[in-house]
Amino acid sequence: MKTVKMKVASLRKIPNPYGPINPLNLRKSPEMFIVMADVRDIPDDIPMKTNPREQNLRTRVAGKIREGLVSSENHFYLLNRGMLLSAKEVKFDNVNSELTIVFEDENVHGNVDGGHTYRIILENRGKIDPQIKQYVKIEILTGIEDIFEDVAAARNTSVQVQEKSIAELKDKFDEIIKQTIKDEPFANLIAFKENDEKPIDISEILSILYMFNLELFPDLNSVPVTAFSGKAACIKTYIETFDKYQNENGSQRENPYFKMRNVMVDIFKLYDYIEEKMERKYREKHVSGAYGKVKGVEVGSFKTRFYQRPFEYHSPKGFLFPILGAFRALLYEKDGYYQWKPGVNPFEYFDELGKDLVCETVERSRTLGYNPGAVGKDVGHWKQLYQYVLTNYLLKNMPQTMP
Repeated sequence: MKTVKMKVASLRKIPNPYGPINPLNLRKSPEMFIVMADVRDIPDDIPMKTNPREQNLRTRVAGKIREGLVSSENHFYLLNRGMLLSAKEVKFDNVNSELTIVFEDENVHGNVDGGHTYRIILENRGKIDPQIKQYVKIEILTGIEDIFEDVAAARNTSVQVQEKSIAELKDKFDEIIKQTIKDEPFANLIAFKENDEKPIDISEILSILYMFNLELFPDLNSVPVTAFSGKAACIKTYIETFDKYQNENGSQRENPYFKMRNVMVDIFKLYDYIEEKMERKYREKHVSGAYGKVKGVEVGSFKTRFYQRPFEYHSPKGFLFPILGAFRALLYEKDGYYQWKPGVNPFEYFDELGKDLVCETVERSRTLGYNPGAVGKDVGHWKQLYQYVLTNYLLKNMPQTMP
């Protein structure tokens, strides 16, 4: 529990139009307080865990907030939306104009909206001319614990909060993704929130997993091209799938992404494995070929996306995604989880089939005007590679008969 106190210039309590008691559950109804405070009196320890995005103070919007704060004009409170706080309790000492705010549970109590404003105030209020007073509006809501996530989603709209940030706030990545990859070296390199400065965005994770969703793509007739062409759609699909399978106990066992947990790490390892060996597989079929001269391929010093293994030829995602997606043909569901089909080692399959998968992909790029992006969107190419992997598996496992 954290309690902060601050001087305020004014405070107004807005009565709940439905009454002080919620007739549905007989609990105290949410209450709203509107506060005007000198920025110099703002506490520096308001909890921030409740804010669904990291604060990027180098943006143009942040610059405008900063400019308005330190301006010689005293109308910052008119130009800025202010802050929204969620609190357990609010007390006001009318004699001393002192406000006490109680933050009991920092998962639901704290700064909900206006995180940029708050940080900019803390870092720049010392630059304000001593003769100038700047005020900021603070809206405080109490009794919103049951609807906290919905309030956070609804209020963070001035600079639109991406859906992934709201999903992170609602812990929709914890059980399925975070717990599954917690021991992998890239687990702490994933940005789950907007403006979180980490090298791997959660949208990349979800785009890759999207390709292996057997509920959406059970066979050759459905192709996950959207994994390449629409990251936002992959995020939306993950969130909608999570919500669909959420039951009263919070179980996600029927969620196809939950069912991936046994193979999820393999999928990310396979991505790196393919990325690292693309040039080698190309030369297995074209011994004197120059993969580095293929349109879209970069030559230099690189590291694989997840496990940071060094390699020299960086392939475009328009090449990588259809190849990786073809390995969906080697998955099936057993005992409530996705597994590799009996006898399948996906890395060995790539070792064997990789040269054909890579060279067919490069050839498709040539036929499409040397355009790797067009390859990534080519439904026919995705189907062809999937069919090739599936056919190879079926031939390997065909019952042996005597001639």
